[in-house]
Amino acid sequence: MISKKAKYALKALKVLTEKFESNEPTLINDIAVKEKIPKKFLEAILLELRNQGVLKSQKGKGGGYLLRMSPTEVSVAKVLRIIDGPIAPTPCVSVNFYGKCDDCESEELCSIRPIMMKIRNANLEIYENTNLVDLVKKDINSL
Repeated sequence: MISKKAKYALKALKVLTEKFESNEPTLINDIAVKEKIPKKFLEAILLELRNQGVLKSQKGKGGGYLLRMSPTEVSVAKVLRIIDGPIAPTPCVSVNFYGKCDDCESEELCSIRPIMMKIRNANLEIYENTNLVDLVKKDINSL
């Protein structure tokens, strides 16, 4: 399950993707109002995405946030990892955040690890192959 913070990040990035071609910065308040996201929470999210190189900001009159790169280069997986960290359902099957499970003596003998790997792989297939442009598309089932 993804966090509310990650959902808000994806919603904000969807708005910025819609404005990408115009190359005009978008105010935090405009995103907050459009997507019904608490402004203070959104500020922290956008700052985190900026610090991780997904966004850039412009100060002053006409300022706001813009995507730093093409929206086709930003996968949902990238955003989820920035905001939520591991995508895997258990630490022992994580690709980027591997860790031994506290209650597991042996990964080879673990009865649930194989299904957790399948779940991870199915989620990753969708997350890695869905980019910000896909989020803007009206028919998400065509992906």
